[in-house]
Amino acid sequence: MQNGLEDVIAAETQLSDVDGEAGRLIIRGVSLDHLVAGGTYEGVAALLLDELTERSFDEALLRTWLAEARARVFIHIEAADAALFALPPVDAMRALIARLPDGEDFDTAIALLAAPAVFLPAILRLQIGEKPIAPDASLSQAADILRMLTGRLPTIEQTAALDTYLVTISDHGLNASTFASRVIASTQAGLTSSVLAALSALKGPLHGGAPGPVLDMLDAVATPENAGRWLADALDRGERLMGFGHRIYRVRDPRADALKGALKPLIASGQVDSVRGELAEAVEAAALAILKACKPNRPLDVNVEFYTALLLEALGFPRQAFTGVFAIGRTVGWLAHAREQALDGRLIRPRSVYIGPLPAAA
Repeated sequence: MQNGLEDVIAAETQLSDVDGEAGRLIIRGVSLDHLVAGGTYEGVAALLLDELTERSFDEALLRTWLAEARARVFIHIEAADAALFALPPVDAMRALIARLPDGEDFDTAIALLAAPAVFLPAILRLQIGEKPIAPDASLSQAADILRMLTGRLPTIEQTAALDTYLVTISDHGLNASTFASRVIASTQAGLTSSVLAALSALKGPLHGGAPGPVLDMLDAVATPENAGRWLADALDRGERLMGFGHRIYRVRDPRADALKGALKPLIASGQVDSVRGELAEAVEAAALAILKACKPNRPLDVNVEFYTALLLEALGFPRQAFTGVFAIGRTVGWLAHAREQALDGRLIRPRSVYIGPLPAAA
């Protein structure tokens, strides 16, 4: 028995492999560094869903179908009430996704890929008193998300940056939310049920809630010169340094480098405050030095959350929405795992060890 199922193998998958010792992520046979080199959300979605639904398709077809699906799911925004939109963004997303049919077919999968991308920008606009913006079927998923959020067509650099983020977090082994998706799929419930279960797991602060606090940490540090002292004091207080350390990776999280690379064109073109970037790099360098000195036997390096925070902030997402943006990208992984489980797996039913009191002897 392993409490927390640490290192317990619970599934065979062809979808992704996380090598924590080497710091490598492979998605459907393609390494992350190759995927993010000009890759798009539609491309990684086609890669992950290939052969797992009743339809054959490529990236171009998927882009068309996904654009059409964004227009269809927008009606749920128009039909929802004000009480729903007063909920925190992830809770409002979950409530809207629950309105979708709970099928197991391709149309359900496409609707579920489109829905978070439409729902989150609309929720965020309504919460600041702005009208939601209907989708534009001529745009890619990443470009349309940013347009529906800001009301402006994004730049090439902004679209590429969001595409990189969505590709980077599309799938990542048997994490808590993905396992939740597979458990629900193993009962032969529908794909919507699997996504809702996964989203509920993701909203927990131990899984998808850390990117926002990274920005809180940067705000508190304030200047590069203050980084070393502030971080050392935080460790002395027993606090975690947000954006460092990972359950699986013993070395640097490869996703961190992908997202750091996606920020560079935005900084170079003046679309991101360079001072913010300099602060982040100073905090990263100081944190790595302090962690190495204070915890020499614990491998603690930069994880995906550190540069996720910088990237999503640069693209205009408020920090309370970061988990929702994560869900936009990870839904394709949840769906692929749900389909893989439904096609090849069986009901997931582990055992527990009873440690409670025994009945009195007769």
